[in-house]
Amino acid sequence: MNIVEATRGYERWMAQHIFVVRADIAEKHRRMSESPFVLLRGTFYRWMQVWPSLCASLLDAPVVQAVGDLHIENFGTWRDLEGRLVWGVNDVDEACRVPYTNDLVRLATSATLATRHGRFHLGERDICEAVLEGYTTAIERGGRPFVLEERHRWLRSLALNKLRHPVPYWAAFDAMPRATGEIPKSILRAALPHPRLPYRVVRRVAGVGSLGRTRVVALAEWGGARVAREAKAWLPSAAVWATGRRTIGQDPAKLLARAVRTPDPFQTFHDKWIVRRLAPDCSRIELGDLPTVRDDRRLLRAMGWETANLHVGRTPSRVRADLRTRPRRWLERAASKMADAVEADWRRLRKS
Repeated sequence: MNIVEATRGYERWMAQHIFVVRADIAEKHRRMSESPFVLLRGTFYRWMQVWPSLCASLLDAPVVQAVGDLHIENFGTWRDLEGRLVWGVNDVDEACRVPYTNDLVRLATSATLATRHGRFHLGERDICEAVLEGYTTAIERGGRPFVLEERHRWLRSLALNKLRHPVPYWAAFDAMPRATGEIPKSILRAALPHPRLPYRVVRRVAGVGSLGRTRVVALAEWGGARVAREAKAWLPSAAVWATGRRTIGQDPAKLLARAVRTPDPFQTFHDKWIVRRLAPDCSRIELGDLPTVRDDRRLLRAMGWETANLHVGRTPSRVRADLRTRPRRWLERAASKMADAVEADWRRLRKS
């Protein structure tokens, strides 16, 4: 099965589980043709087809509750119950039970593709050494969340470098069309600061991998300022489609509950919806948001550490032992193979 056939098959499977927004699917196809990096972001279903054969030697690693669709743009910020700024993995829609090596290879592959296409500034060996150094250290120490207060000032400066100004940020929501069709009104109302708060609902188009799912935002004013809550349709991980095994899927709420993490108090999981708060300082951080001059090695080390924060709640001793048995440069070799495969898929997709 090639990338075109896989995409058709996955989208048919999606339609069996949720209402598919066809206009967003067309936008997803357009975006996937932009670059191999964007293709990687949008095709976790394809990754789960390819990586077991290309990285067969990594399949015997301990199974963990993993992010699945991990990449260097799957990190962002939120505010905890104390109002502190926290940095970490932003999206766990594709949570699944796979070898811990899956998340590491996918993270390193995304950085490798970004480097190959001029969006990152490290060699492939340095990328993998940084990711693995952060991950291994965090596994050994039991993890620690990234609360950007007294510690991690460099990361706070990085995260806030292009903090959205509230005026244009909210103006963008005002320009979004009114939502129609399936709207989880009771869930959105319950997520707002007050149950009787007047609000309106708009349709939002965002991300890459989640394009095609209903995504709506409740907008309101409370305490003299704007507030927003987003509801995004949820379906089982693409790993379920790729493997045919329902048990490989993972409840995202359970993944986060067992992680070493300072949680986002506004992120909630329902039967068919994932709800979260949106605000200028609560969002995904993309490569274009980062300053031109930055320490990419330090950033990747932090990403490796945060990956361990999500894995460490499950069999850390087995992961530690397995890491010690892996040959030198195993991650570099695997990431290079997978980056080559993504680029080949991208060329095939462009031709089609």
